[in-house]
Amino acid sequence: MPTLHYIFDPLCGWCYGAAPLVEAARAVPGLTVAFHGGGMMTGSNRRQITSEWRGYVLPHDRRIEQLSGQPFGDAYVNGLLNDTTAMMDSAPPITAILAAEVLAGKGLDMLQRVQRAHYVDGLRIAEVPVLVTLAQELGMDGAAFQTEYARQAGAATQQHIDASRALLAQVGGQGFPTFVLDDGSGKLSLIDIGDYLGQPAKLQAQLGGVCDAHGCSL
Repeated sequence: MPTLHYIFDPLCGWCYGAAPLVEAARAVPGLTVAFHGGGMMTGSNRRQITSEWRGYVLPHDRRIEQLSGQPFGDAYVNGLLNDTTAMMDSAPPITAILAAEVLAGKGLDMLQRVQRAHYVDGLRIAEVPVLVTLAQELGMDGAAFQTEYARQAGAATQQHIDASRALLAQVGGQGFPTFVLDDGSGKLSLIDIGDYLGQPAKLQAQLGGVCDAHGCSL
């Protein structure tokens, strides 16, 4: 069965821009979408928000919004990006995504929700109470989510990140986001999302054609 491998980071603006493409792929009958969190801002690469960081990311965010149509909310632009006490850490949201997948098969739903929480709602997605609330919004029990989050934190999350980075290196990806299609035969091919940003229907049609060619359409 064809699989679209999505290598991402929850704090990558271009990954947020690609979110509609992920949703379009998920709607293709017979296509599996597998997620791989790369841990862009983990360990020594965690970053506290500063005025310099705000000045660096805002032009990129405007470009992403222009190309993808994805909104960047005022609570993010004029709230979170001015909060110099906020820490950006990819590990907690990746852990939350893993926990949501184990609990309810909602890893990709959690990814979408944490992206929106960060880029629209201006929330601190590195903080566990915020992540618990987002899980509850997706219909998960808060206590069960916290328990699974604790299981996935630390070594399990790091193993996932290491495997994601290994896949990125294997396919020759240049960073986040990277889309890799396995057509069902084991052959891996990179998809240039620059051809599809802001055009999810175009990607959906392309992936649907691959699926049809391999007899996997429902």
